[in-house]
Amino acid sequence: MINAANYVAEGLSSAALEDPSNKNGPIPCIADGDTGYGNSMNAKRTVKGYARAGMGGIMIEDQIAPKRCGHVAGKSVIPFEDAVMRVKAACDARDEYEEQFGKGTGPLILARTDSLKTHGFEDAIQRALAFREVGCDMTFLEAPESIEQMEEYCSRVSGPKLANMLEYGNTPILPPNKLKDIGYTMAAYPLTLLSASIKSMQESLELIKNGQPTNDMILPFTETKDVVGFTQYANEEGRYSVE
Repeated sequence: MINAANYVAEGLSSAALEDPSNKNGPIPCIADGDTGYGNSMNAKRTVKGYARAGMGGIMIEDQIAPKRCGHVAGKSVIPFEDAVMRVKAACDARDEYEEQFGKGTGPLILARTDSLKTHGFEDAIQRALAFREVGCDMTFLEAPESIEQMEEYCSRVSGPKLANMLEYGNTPILPPNKLKDIGYTMAAYPLTLLSASIKSMQESLELIKNGQPTNDMILPFTETKDVVGFTQYANEEGRYSVE
């Protein structure tokens, strides 16, 4: 996982440098630290490893490994006190990293709870509150089942909050401006692009199977080259031509 994070960080850094319209510096990325891959000490090691890889934030959650998608059946979570200690360990790792490398260098700690489905809404709220008390930067109450639950979460828990917009999942899909009005800071769309890609590939394959053109399903080749970096590469290569 750390190796994958290194590749992602390098790719985002290169993309930021190669985009002439980018005026904001590096592109931040939040890594999914899952359960921390063990006990609290393992969670600390996970956070520090992702920080060294260049991640801007780490998500740590209270599920029992092997974890599941937040919107499927069969989830289970660790006890309340253990969950709080897991998040505290992650926050300590962030602070220790900053002590070593300077203030502001540590990753954002995004603390997630999946206890709503297993222990009820009030337990999930209490976990989010406790996560804030031990120092997490942002909370993520997974899979609220109504707008009312989303509003109550945002009103009772301080600090930045993440909304998970999973189409056909358990949570109402709201537009970004409505999420902001409720009190959310950030929204994730974890399957939107993947699902859209699958649908497009299925439709394209069906057209190919039936001997029909795929022109309406694809980008012009020139635009594809721009997106994947061919055009930028060719321009850079031209700077060193001896002809």
